[in-house]
Amino acid sequence: MDISFAAGLSDWDRRQRLYRGEVFVLPPTPSSLEMVRFAREIIEQAFAPLHPQTAQCELEVTEVVQILARLKPQFIHHPHTRALLRSLLLALGCDVHRTYQDVPRLRAAYPAAYLTSGIAYAHHPHRDTWYSAPPCQLNWWMPIYDFDAAQGMAFHPRYWDRPVLNGSGDFNYYRWNGEGRQNAARHITSDTRVQPRAREPIELEPAIRLVVPVGGIILFSADHLHSTVRNETALTRWSIDFRTINMDDLLAHRGAPVCDSACTGTSLRDFKRMDDFEPMPAEAAAMYDDGSTSDGVAVFAPGATISEATTP
Repeated sequence: MDISFAAGLSDWDRRQRLYRGEVFVLPPTPSSLEMVRFAREIIEQAFAPLHPQTAQCELEVTEVVQILARLKPQFIHHPHTRALLRSLLLALGCDVHRTYQDVPRLRAAYPAAYLTSGIAYAHHPHRDTWYSAPPCQLNWWMPIYDFDAAQGMAFHPRYWDRPVLNGSGDFNYYRWNGEGRQNAARHITSDTRVQPRAREPIELEPAIRLVVPVGGIILFSADHLHSTVRNETALTRWSIDFRTINMDDLLAHRGAPVCDSACTGTSLRDFKRMDDFEPMPAEAAAMYDDGSTSDGVAVFAPGATISEATTP
């Protein structure tokens, strides 16, 4: 697995290298630091007077879950968050007319003995393509506070183009919208939601753990096998992640060499065009769909249920 610091590449060249398994480390920019500033403001207000990295030392797990259940949607769906993301992507060379973005997600990785399930889920080794992501999806990850390798995420490069026996065949994205995403806050001591996992032993080493400064970005293909590092420190790791899709690559079926995904449904309807936030065109989503929208909710909305399932 190659790691690149070539920040001056065109978006086209960067995407093609990401589809071949490269991982990019991008330096902080004024736009990324502004998103960090806004995220910190919201997080620190939610936990005041405690500091968000150490609040778990004073609060019960159920109290933290209640705060996160309010805080995460507040950040994710805030109109300023969406505008900040657009500015960030524009500054990094993404085409505003051909790039589609989803909402930035706020993540908290608590010390391992405190909270690792549900709304603060510590991800097992997985590919996002097991969760109905298209082969051309790119993942962007950035820290909100300083962190170290014992708090971040790990890539498992041995499996870049090596199939893994997994349970993605049991995963339907529309059921996940209707059930799994709605119920996250209910899973406190364990997490029983249906999620695709490896069904063979995974060799976790060699593992690559990248550490970037606040506002720096780790950019990688959705087809990389990666996981949350077990947080053995005393501090909570806070981060933002989001995803993009280039429409030209989507229509041309360019992307990573997905070799072991059997999930149903597609996440494409979550994406909106950068310049005007128009939804993903129905005909583009249909190219990657299997007609299973009746199994759940096609477009996730807080409070939706399967009985309120939508169709394209």
